[in-house]
Amino acid sequence: MSGTGAEVDGSPRGVFSVDSTDPDAAPRGLDAFRRGWETQIGDDVFQLPAFSPDTVGDFRVKGQVTKVHGAAIADLHAASATRTADAPGGDQDLVAMYVVQRGAWTLGGPPGDGEQTVSAGQFLVRHVGNLTAFETTAHLTAKFFVLPPDELKPLLGNRVITGPADSAEIRLLTALTDMIHTTAADLGPAGAEAAHGALIELAKAVAKGRFDDVEPRLAPALTQAAKDLADRRLADPDLSPAMLARELNVSVRTLHRAFAAVGEQVTAYIRHRRLHEARFALTAPSGRLSISELAAHWQFADGSHFTRAFKKHYGQTPTEYARSTGAASHPPGRGSADSA
Repeated sequence: MSGTGAEVDGSPRGVFSVDSTDPDAAPRGLDAFRRGWETQIGDDVFQLPAFSPDTVGDFRVKGQVTKVHGAAIADLHAASATRTADAPGGDQDLVAMYVVQRGAWTLGGPPGDGEQTVSAGQFLVRHVGNLTAFETTAHLTAKFFVLPPDELKPLLGNRVITGPADSAEIRLLTALTDMIHTTAADLGPAGAEAAHGALIELAKAVAKGRFDDVEPRLAPALTQAAKDLADRRLADPDLSPAMLARELNVSVRTLHRAFAAVGEQVTAYIRHRRLHEARFALTAPSGRLSISELAAHWQFADGSHFTRAFKKHYGQTPTEYARSTGAASHPPGRGSADSA
């Protein structure tokens, strides 16, 4: 178990990771996880329940947990099944969200409400007034969110909201949490507050069932989600701001505004990423494409358009760049590198 950040008292953030998947570490796995939670996250955010004897004896979990102000996010990969004690006890006032990628997470409800199971590919969000029993299957992969209730409880009321984990709002939320995990330890107070605000606003969007078109604090998360999607579709001839907006369930105007808020343009990002990939292709030691083939693959109108864009961005034509890196001395692939 490793941790970073100050002790919880007075600290807006904390980060710790745990890996007890090694069989030799499993008997101490729950102790390490509880120690990390209590020192870096704190019982004021979420009180860990008592667990069953089987869970205590075989707690094989790998994951990372991050606190930003009164919120906590956990990425968990559990090799073993877990189960709370029959009466976990403890009063809480928080909003909990579960996003399950693999396995299942079964939650106990208030008396008379019965159990609820979050299966793979689903999410669930609810207000929690007191600790209730739960259990997870072995081989679980999930995100668990603990969120302050002030802004979210009025939206939820007594509702339990469920839906697909690949919904646009959940995808935005998980993209943001990935960013928070990697940056939280280095954030200053203002950055931690901004990350916390964006997290709450996206959780509100999930509760509302829609994206808040005028909320500026969502811009970094929306921009990152759009970039991640664009990176996966760079060679797709249909890649455009309209396609990204459609996939993320926002308006094109909202997407452009989000990029503008972080000082970028959607079309410029797509063009620069395609040029970046084409530049790597120019230095391939074998099977190198011609200029016209590169232009077609990365969705430029023709070789001339590709050459002009490449020179504007890198200060050299594609052929000049290939020669300067020594790539031109390698045997070309299908067709020679067209002169520029």
